[in-house]
Order: sequence, then C-alpha cells, then structure tokens
Amino acid sequence: MAIVSEDPSDPCYEIKSAELSLVALLLKTKDIGEVTRALARQMAESPGFFDHDPLVIDVSGLNLVDDEIIDLKTLITVLQHHQLVPLAIKGASAALLDLAKGEGLVDASDARIRRSIPLPESKIFQEPLAAPLPSPPSLSVAMRIDKPLRSGQQVYAKGRDLIVMGMVNAGAEVIADGHIHVYGSLRGKAIAGARGNTEALIFAQAMEPELISIAGVYRTSENLLSKDLLGKPALVSLNTGPDGDKLLITPLKN
Repeated sequence: MAIVSEDPSDPCYEIKSAELSLVALLLKTKDIGEVTRALARQMAESPGFFDHDPLVIDVSGLNLVDDEIIDLKTLITVLQHHQLVPLAIKGASAALLDLAKGEGLVDASDARIRRSIPLPESKIFQEPLAAPLPSPPSLSVAMRIDKPLRSGQQVYAKGRDLIVMGMVNAGAEVIADGHIHVYGSLRGKAIAGARGNTEALIFAQAMEPELISIAGVYRTSENLLSKDLLGKPALVSLNTGPDGDKLLITPLKN
C-alpha cells in the first residue's frame, strides 16, 4: 500500500514498501581488534568483493547483558574502510542499542539471517536477506574472460554470470553472483551464487578444483572427486534436502 501526498493534483512524493538486500556481520567475539585483523586478511584475499553494500551488525551470538557494550565506533569505521555501509544492528543489549542509535544505526532485531556468504577461508560473514526474495534477482549480460587465469588472479562478476574461455589455474579464483562457465580446466576456486543465489550453477570442461561453492555451501579438494568426475566435464548445483544443503556434482556427457 502506498501513501501519497494529500493533493492528488500535485503528487510530489509517494511512500511505498521496499525490499533491500543486505549482508550481515555475525560477530563471534567482543574483541574488535581481532575482527579488524581478520577483515584485513580477508579483504587482502578478496579485494573489491564489497562495493558499498548495506550491512547489519549482528551481535546476537555475543549474549550481551543490558549494560554491556562493544567498541562499536571503531567497528563501524573499519567496516566503512572495507567498502561496507553499516545501517542496522541486531541482538544488541539496551546500552549497546542506545550507542548504536547515536551512530545512526537502526534496530534490526527482526531481521532474519539466511545463508552464509562464500568468502574463502573465513567464517566472519554471513549473508542475510531481511525479506527473502521469491526468486533469484535478474542478472546482467555475462562477463567474459578470454584468457586463462594464472595463480593469484581473481575475477568477480558482480550481478551477472561469468564465462572463462580457458583454464582457471590452481591459485586463481573466479566469483560470480550468477553461473560460472569454465571452457577449460577448473583447477582453482570457483564461487557461484556469491550473493545467495541458490539456483546458480558451475560448469567446467575439466573439473579438478581447489574449492567450489554455491550460495555459501562449499567443497574443497580435501574431499576428492570420484574418478568419473575428476578432470572430466561436470556440472555443480546446490541440492536442498531434509539433511541440509549439499553440492551435487554431475558428469556432463559429450
């Protein structure tokens, strides 16, 4: 339902309900210094992953009592430095909530945390959607990479699919909000559905990855692929069942 200005001949504004996709920082320690160091390490591994994304600071897991606070001002400064925009706080004590409001944050106690965000080697972030969308967001024209990716290179296709017309070598990393297509050997890391798109897929002409992930569910090379999959054309999808979310790897026939 919309609220419009009273004079219908001059509708200078409308107020409507809206949905906003957010990420959440799920704190597991009160030591903001430790969080700062972990963020620095993670952003060094995945530079440019965040692009002024709105964020909820979730302190529910800290079990803060009424008069207990954390160094929220420093935390906000650190998040802003890493291109994140703190908008709200969840699970705050009474004292911390007062402090948060003074920093311009709103109370997001009713926000629901939905799915982990696939940042490799890190357990700090989790991806929520305060109001889950009924279907995955539409994606733009795919990003296309025409050269093989060497160790240490990273490509992120934000808001779209990623097509790599060659090999993804060990130590390289490909990330996409949509599908990932590798027309060559996939020997590095492939992270599809990076913003929670559970319908995303990973295709590879030769599947031998260090890590594969869809919407936060991942599998590493420590869990070896079977002989009918290793080095063969394969498709990775996310299978949701009563036992939880699992990656399903299916051979592709020529």
